Amino acid sequence: MKLHNVRVHRSDENLARQDQLAWKIAEVAADPVEVDPEVTDMVINRVIDNAAVAAASLTRRPVVSARSQALAHPLPAAQLEELTASTEHPQDGATVFGEPQRLRVSPEWAAWANGVAVRELDYHDTFLAAEYSHPGDNIPPITAVAQHAARAYGLTGRDLVRGIATGYEIQIDLAMAISLHAHKIDHVAHLGPSAAAGIGTLLHLPRETIFQAIGQALHTTTATRQSRKGEISSWKAHAPAFAGKMAVEAIDRALRGETSPTPIYEGEDGVIAWLLDGPSASYDVPLPEAGEAKRAILDSYTKEHSAEYQAQAWVDLARKLHTEHPEAADPERVESIVIHTSHHTHYVIGSGANDPQKYDPTASRETLDHSIPYIFTVALQDGGWHHVESYLPSRAARPDTVALWAKVTTTEDPEWTRRYHSIDPAEKAFGGRVVITLADGRVIEDEIAVADAHPLGARPFARADYVAKFRTLAAEVLEEAEIERFLALAERLPELSAAELGGLTITARPGLLAGVPAPRGLF
Repeated sequence: MKLHNVRVHRSDENLARQDQLAWKIAEVAADPVEVDPEVTDMVINRVIDNAAVAAASLTRRPVVSARSQALAHPLPAAQLEELTASTEHPQDGATVFGEPQRLRVSPEWAAWANGVAVRELDYHDTFLAAEYSHPGDNIPPITAVAQHAARAYGLTGRDLVRGIATGYEIQIDLAMAISLHAHKIDHVAHLGPSAAAGIGTLLHLPRETIFQAIGQALHTTTATRQSRKGEISSWKAHAPAFAGKMAVEAIDRALRGETSPTPIYEGEDGVIAWLLDGPSASYDVPLPEAGEAKRAILDSYTKEHSAEYQAQAWVDLARKLHTEHPEAADPERVESIVIHTSHHTHYVIGSGANDPQKYDPTASRETLDHSIPYIFTVALQDGGWHHVESYLPSRAARPDTVALWAKVTTTEDPEWTRRYHSIDPAEKAFGGRVVITLADGRVIEDEIAVADAHPLGARPFARADYVAKFRTLAAEVLEEAEIERFLALAERLPELSAAELGGLTITARPGLLAGVPAPRGLF
């Protein structure tokens, strides 16, 4: 890896294109380096993981809404008829999670619908550093373009693997160096450029085209963090889908010869100068050198539990304490529960956020998902976590839960903050220490550094765990034959032909989606 210093430049400095971060990202995307076997295996894991969490969300309102919008943008009927007459399946257009493979929509709208389905439950992979991210959000837009452009560009599964590896690499590298949340900018501002870069790799586009698309994608995906603050709305699931949709559209415009604001990062009126650390800012962004394999996906980690990633380890610790100290789940026997953790966990999903909604039993699912006090309380009482039942209004309103929940607070511990930001994978941690003071004066203390499913955790996720997660979440919404079909196809991902790329989707059980009314809008 090579560190690239990035700072703000005055217009009269005339920063050369090849010295701009967007160009350097484009160079990485255009590098024809092969993908390492272990990276290919992990890409397959994450494709399965995305499909798993999408299956579990197919009937949820935000997903139904986004899907109905996508279905309003099918390919022209004449084009579909022509393609269907000459091929078994149409080779243009992209599939929508839940719908039959033969139904194809415009790729930007497939990226939108599938992106919402993947993010809705906040249950897929994560990477946390200077900024946090869900790099699996790159998969829906890159896959949508692969399906749509397979015939025209002669794409195969190998091309899709390369594109996804680039998307992960760029988003993770940006997250390593540039904090967005410190300036209340939503983390999807790193996703727009990474998805555009991944699509550029997929299509084997020249650096100039990728460069213009990256600039456009960044310019259109910078927004505030209010989507993850206070009463968190359904836009939380839509935000990354919007970034993916913008990346697809940016590629389309760049292919037509349209250009972007330049320099998008370093300009005196650019993103860094006015949205991030300001005119005096300086960042060192790591990027692979020419010919160096893109391996960043191996540094990311998925979720065993449907909750914010910083909550993963706390669910694991809570279920351990549920068995070892059942008295800690009884509000009448507990005086206080104090979670000592990192700055980020305390201020974003802990009591340090000063959001009363994090203690509100009538709060939205999205809000409860970002409340460590709630998550730790329920996991402590139930001995586990469920992606639906743990968020039910009846579960949140249970009197003994509300009483115990009110006794849970967080506090920043400098050592856990240091470990959170450590660049040493063996030291990096997302947990902390809990101190439970009982009414009789006894004190229970325990700690956890990383989630059980983390690569350094007690039970690291492997292929069998991803497959099991898919089978579990898909069991009630897909037929058994569809489950087996998708898994068999996904595990052959690098070998897929252009025609087979359209099979990288899931079709719901007959009648399932028809029983969920779709909202009406403009389209």
